Amino acid sequence: MWGSHNAWMWDMGGLMGLGWILIAIVVAVAAWLLMRGPFDRGGQPEPRGALEILKERYARGEIGREEFEQKKRDLDA
Repeated sequence: MWGSHNAWMWDMGGLMGLGWILIAIVVAVAAWLLMRGPFDRGGQPEPRGALEILKERYARGEIGREEFEQKKRDLDA
């Protein structure tokens, strides 16, 4: 009436196989996106700006407040 039991199982198996293929594609794309990020620039970090370096030096105590403020004004000019 609705077809044989074997035909129904084949249809479900075909859908299950398609599902596994889709899962494999999603996993492959996700892995590619995760690996792509660090290697886009050849593994090199983003260059830091001069003001960021100046702030780090001030935070570490390598330069005083007056020198920091002067260099900051020089960079803004």
